[in-house]
Amino acid sequence: MTAPDPSESSQGSDDSKPETDAQGPLRARILEVLELIRPAVQEDGGDIELVEVQEDGTVSIRFLGACIGCPSSEITLREGIARNLRERVPEVTSVIAVD
Repeated sequence: MTAPDPSESSQGSDDSKPETDAQGPLRARILEVLELIRPAVQEDGGDIELVEVQEDGTVSIRFLGACIGCPSSEITLREGIARNLRERVPEVTSVIAVD
């Protein structure tokens, strides 16, 4: 899965969680990358939601829709979401899926 460069995107995020403290700028950059990945996930009837960004760089996401229980969601997480986040946001150390 290849996502366009986030610096070329002018889309904002519709995430309703407020940005707080030092996590705000990091969270915003993560959301920007997720917005670029989201259309590919939605093509298959699913979606992704940012749940948490921990201080150690661990990002928690939640799969929604058709992604729930899909055998391909692990590959999407590892090869699409995690790879893109680590490449584009160096502070991200790991990406995990939560229920």
